Amino acid sequence: MKELQKAVITGLGMVSPAGNTVFDSWAALLSGKSAAGPITRFDCSQFRTRFACEVKGFDAGAYFDAKEARGMDLYTQYAVAAAAQAFGDAGLGAVPGDPFRRGVIFASGIGGINTLQEELFKYAQAGGGKPRFSPFMVPKMISNIAAGVIALKYGFRGANYATVSACASSSHALIDALNLVRLGKADVIIAGGSEAPINVTGVGGFGALRALSERNGDPATASRPFDKERDGFVLGEGAAALVVESLAHAKARGARIYAELAGGGMTADAFHSTLPHPDGAAVERAMAFALDDAGVNTEEVGYINLHATSTPAGDGPEIGAVGRLFKNSLDKLHVSGTKSMTGHLLGGVGALEAAITVLSIYKGMIPPTINTVNVDPELDVRVDLTLGKAVEKVVGVAMTNSFGFGGQNACIVFRRT
Repeated sequence: MKELQKAVITGLGMVSPAGNTVFDSWAALLSGKSAAGPITRFDCSQFRTRFACEVKGFDAGAYFDAKEARGMDLYTQYAVAAAAQAFGDAGLGAVPGDPFRRGVIFASGIGGINTLQEELFKYAQAGGGKPRFSPFMVPKMISNIAAGVIALKYGFRGANYATVSACASSSHALIDALNLVRLGKADVIIAGGSEAPINVTGVGGFGALRALSERNGDPATASRPFDKERDGFVLGEGAAALVVESLAHAKARGARIYAELAGGGMTADAFHSTLPHPDGAAVERAMAFALDDAGVNTEEVGYINLHATSTPAGDGPEIGAVGRLFKNSLDKLHVSGTKSMTGHLLGGVGALEAAITVLSIYKGMIPPTINTVNVDPELDVRVDLTLGKAVEKVVGVAMTNSFGFGGQNACIVFRRT
């Protein structure tokens, strides 16, 4: 049996509500700046929720021409842009390699919802009758097309697919990338996730579930994880990409290494279609599995980027699970909920928060949880939530959690190299 390979992160890319690059996003996160504001994409005056975390000033022309852009849903545009940043950051452009050992795993929970909505609206406005759908509708809409377009752009002919598990989608993509590299099946994988759900369908659908915050009078403070007055998550959009590479391959080409992608854990709540299990047992087990996979003990972990959606049902099980699993080392641990600044990117958020977690190790900084003023006394909070202000800290091991509708849980561990 072949020896397992170590996997490392050598490139990062972000198109987020906090900024259109890694540099801008990271700076905004460290400053504790909320990206939430009134929705500008459509008239939402009659909606329960009238704000979101939109990507601002995205320049599609920096990544593809107008004709290419017309052939892509917005979620694919974000994905291609993030992947281009990561590819360039990793310095892969001048590095020859076997294209069949380079792949793309790029997730989306919803895929091309803008394309689907546009085509259905046009059909409805035409009054029915003979269907006149665009021949580009399906290839723009499907959730795997971002992976295909990225592979086409770089000539990567290895593993190529999307993972779809709601808000855990891109965390699962990263775990798959880890295992392909670890097993020696690939040298390089661009892994990540993308979402563009801020439209009538996305806001209306999640609003009907009563999952979104309705703090319309003060959007910037709406996402407030663990706060007594939290009332739902804030919808976000964007993409993040990480270059996952074998350590041997990275060393051979002299690549800069951000961190080791050390392990992953996955579980299911098997409880409800949208609500998390209140006991948090599956969350705790996912974290434990990830630590075991990485060969790390709880005392070594310095930071956890929590899923922390700011929902009444979601925050409690997660923070309780952290308290139980890390009961002997809570005094050494910082956690934060960066969705308080970026909003919730659904299938793209696992990759975004993975990239943030990698940067916390590489930069020695913990981004804060903002807006949490009155910690809910009914929650089992026994750990430093990093409230309000970033903290300078040398982090040897960090983790990130992602949990999706359907009870799908994923946890990833990164380690300083």
